[in-house]
Formats: sequence, C-alpha cells, structure tokens
Amino acid sequence: MQSPAAPPKPVRSPRQRALATVAALAEVYPAACALDHRNPLELLVATILSAQTTDQRVNLTTPRLFSRLRSAADYAAVDPAELEELIHATGFFHNKARSLIGMGRVLCERFGGDVPDTMEGLTQLPGVGRKTANVILGVAFDKPGFPVDTHVTRLSNRLGLVTTSDPVKIEAQVCAMVPPREWTGLSLRLILHGRQVCQARLPRCEACVLESFCPSSRLRPLRRRRSAAPAARGPRPSPRARPR
Repeated sequence: MQSPAAPPKPVRSPRQRALATVAALAEVYPAACALDHRNPLELLVATILSAQTTDQRVNLTTPRLFSRLRSAADYAAVDPAELEELIHATGFFHNKARSLIGMGRVLCERFGGDVPDTMEGLTQLPGVGRKTANVILGVAFDKPGFPVDTHVTRLSNRLGLVTTSDPVKIEAQVCAMVPPREWTGLSLRLILHGRQVCQARLPRCEACVLESFCPSSRLRPLRRRRSAAPAARGPRPSPRARPR
C-alpha cells in the first residue's frame, strides 16, 4: 500500500518565502520582461521610455520609433522635435527625448556606438540609473541583476523579505536569499505582480498566488476565523423547579 504524500512544509522564514515567490511568479509570468525589443539598444530605449507609463504603452510606441531610429548615431543626431513626436504617447516626452539623445551621444563618444555590458558603463548614460542598468544587464546580457523600483520595494516588504525602503539594501538582502540566475526574473515579475495584483492602495489578495504565505495578506484574519472550530457546547441545564 502506497504511503500518503508528505504534507508541504510550511513557508516561514524570509528565505523560504523568497524561494516560494520565485516559483509561484514564474508560473504566472513565464516571460519576465514585458518590453518588446530585438537587441540591447532597443531594450535600453524601451526601458528609458517605460518610466511613469505602462509597458503596453511603450510597446505600442516603439515599433514606429525603432523603424526610424536604428543605431546610437541615429539617436545622437535626431531632431528633438521629431523624437518628441515619436515618443509623445509615453508621457514626459521632453525629458525622455533629452535622455535618449544624450544616451546616443555618450554611446557614440565613449562606447563605439554599442551598449555597454557593465554597471559602470551603463550608469554613465543619461536616463540610466541602477535599476535600468540591472534590467539591461539581466535581460540583454544574461548578467544577473536585481532592479529595485517602487513595486519591488512594496512587495518585498509586504512579503516580509526585508524591512527597509533603501533600494541598495533591498537588492543586497533579496539577492542573498535566491540564486543569482533568478535575480532579474524575480525583480521583473515582482514589478508585473505589483502592477496587476499587489497594488499599492488596494491589494487584490483574493487573486494573489502568494496569499497563502504572505504575512501581509488581508485575508489572513478572515481565514483564521473560518478555520477556528466552534466552541463545544454541553447539554443545557434543566430549569430548576420553582417552589410552590
């Protein structure tokens, strides 16, 4: 007779929750990067455009942009008014146009027109901070990185992986819990999950695949109440006979 399967181990420690999050989100979001691109330059441009807008909006905007501008030299030499018109739908187009033109010029002047594959090189580019650089390194060059934005900050705290809002500390602490090959995918999936489910104002805990082990779940008190056994009741005492 086959013995029954052992019950799953409870998810208790931050490291256990981190690894469980990696597995659960990989099932829900197989493609971690939602930005359409064909090469490192296109990914770099799309990531810069993704600030303060949705990936869907960026993906609707970039086909026309990428058909017009194909190299770092094209971005360095493009007319600002034309570039602003091409990226207008992504919002903040004045600042983004300046970043893209500056990015093209720095790539041509310092890197021979190629996107660098190091944190030091990428962060020299206008519009590129540590978060964007980590996305480029992980997705375009398969070099593990853990981008930290507001979604990653919120979810890593709600899941009890960290207790800080410092991006550098969050990166260091979460990366110590999961294998390097999972760093980039975990971060990008946390961002997707934060946008779609674990939202800032009203998290959709009832639709969350992490709810069963999330210490911040709004459903946890309700689940405890439902699972609590009703108090045992003994027989009701018979009424005492009244004296006549």
